[in-house]
Amino acid sequence: MSEFDKRQEGFEKKYALDEEQKFKAEARRNRLLGLWAAEKLGITGDAATAYAKEVVASDFEEAGDADVLRKITADFAAKNVAVTEQVIRAKMSELLAVAAAEVKAGK
Repeated sequence: MSEFDKRQEGFEKKYALDEEQKFKAEARRNRLLGLWAAEKLGITGDAATAYAKEVVASDFEEAGDADVLRKITADFAAKNVAVTEQVIRAKMSELLAVAAAEVKAGK
């Protein structure tokens, strides 16, 4: 294997690892966001955990964060919880940083 092939293989492995960590961080962020939203909705215990799983699952509807944002916004509206889209987006950003740090730390 030439030096070029070794470098290319290394870059491909790094890219795959980065993508896997990104996926895990986003899934963890969505779980944390679901728990935060459950608290705002007055959902506790096992029901909060189940709701967080629903939020994680909602992310598989389409690429990007719009599907998760839409679910949380709709659930808040249905329960008359006064949280703006901007607040939800800010929480998503905050929790993504927390989740990414946890994934990198191997938690």
